[in-house]
Amino acid sequence: MGKQAEAEIIFVAYPAPGHLLVSIEFAKSLIKREKLIHTITILHWALPLSPQADLFAKSLIASEPRVRLFALPEIQNPPPLELFFRAAEAYILDFAKKTVPFVRDALSTLVPSRDGSDSVRVAGLVLDFFCAPLIAVGNEFNLPSYIFLTSNAGFLSMLKYLPERHRRIASELDLSSDDEGHPIPGYVCSVPTKVMPPGQFVRESYEAWIEIAEMFPAAKGILVNSFTCLEQNAFDYFARRPQHYPPVYPVGPVLSLEDRPSPDLDPSDRDRIMRWLEEQPESSVVYLCFGSLGIHGAPQIREMARALDLSGHKFLWSIRTNPTEKASPYDLLPEGFLDRTASKGLVCGWAPQVEVLAHKAIGGFVSHCGWNSVLESLWFGVPIATWPMYAEQQLNAFTMVKELGLAVELRLDYVSANGEIVKAEEIAGAIRSLMDGEDTPRKRVKEMAEAARMALMDGGSSFLAVKRFVDELIGPNSLVLL
Repeated sequence: MGKQAEAEIIFVAYPAPGHLLVSIEFAKSLIKREKLIHTITILHWALPLSPQADLFAKSLIASEPRVRLFALPEIQNPPPLELFFRAAEAYILDFAKKTVPFVRDALSTLVPSRDGSDSVRVAGLVLDFFCAPLIAVGNEFNLPSYIFLTSNAGFLSMLKYLPERHRRIASELDLSSDDEGHPIPGYVCSVPTKVMPPGQFVRESYEAWIEIAEMFPAAKGILVNSFTCLEQNAFDYFARRPQHYPPVYPVGPVLSLEDRPSPDLDPSDRDRIMRWLEEQPESSVVYLCFGSLGIHGAPQIREMARALDLSGHKFLWSIRTNPTEKASPYDLLPEGFLDRTASKGLVCGWAPQVEVLAHKAIGGFVSHCGWNSVLESLWFGVPIATWPMYAEQQLNAFTMVKELGLAVELRLDYVSANGEIVKAEEIAGAIRSLMDGEDTPRKRVKEMAEAARMALMDGGSSFLAVKRFVDELIGPNSLVLL
């Protein structure tokens, strides 16, 4: 009788903090759960915009010795940085393409002989969706490639829709003609043009979106960081197996709740924040945070400060500043604000978000709607007011408010790069609605928190989806030692 070989899986993550966090957490969860997975190797590449990514990744894997990093050589001819600020998706895709020869060399080293003499065999690749060009490299080594989508099923629906629409209207390189909205499969609501990712209105980024999306059908499967109960309509659509599209596995929520380093957070700052929260009544504090790249200018900061004065609610406000300017978050506040609000609020730089959202004092979250933050807020049953900034956050905000009824609308179509100033009265109104309003979906959010936990339990929808994926990748017909 044959003995089943242990498997190694190779991940290629996009080295931005949010993507790395989820990719490594998913790798660790696979290692802990599946005995036949011997090692997961993460091919790690450096990006000029994320100089701390290597240290961040090392800190994330420190608790799991069977997840290892394999550093790829530095790209000697990177795309110009100004491309990132003009068309971020085009820059990232170009960078990913430049890793192809290095990934090929790495696989030549990591993929052992196929003569049956090795007890550990490379079973396949798990690729961040920005790394879709590496599917072709996997094919060269006869390795199945799975896309890991760090966002949600609604985002995947959009990616499936885009190239189909583009083929119908090939003369248009933007979406502006569809003012009435988009009939994206998997959505009940028509999706307004204004909430599509802002990069799709820039020629180079739009073309990059199309190119990435057109590679998805070549994948063996697509892993999505969401769960069936949250996005029932979208997952039902993909369960019907659209023609020429790979199977979709809802494997979320993938969350980093324990090993989440905050390199910019001084331990004394963390203690100060948590001590302050301990002194506040239950569900009394609104938390404002806009992610690692959610940087507001001084005029918007002043309006937000005035809004917090107007709202009358207790607050914890995390203000991110541009690291190149060496400014303190306190430098941007109106004169006298800290003294005036000392009894009801706390301003900080980086905040330990998981600990904050888990705290009983938090009653609402004004968020940029990055998908990691959305999942964290749902996990802890904290309702969101939506203030998207960039990337796919506008679509996430629309999904949460209009499609799922799980968030309060502050803005759906705000784009930070446009420089618009949201006025204090509008912000204060949204905070009041979030914290006091009868329409705040607090009960539904609490129910979804329970559904998220059920999805991950033995027999839950995400638990079974991960099992299907692992069986497909390293099942009894794929890796057997005679």
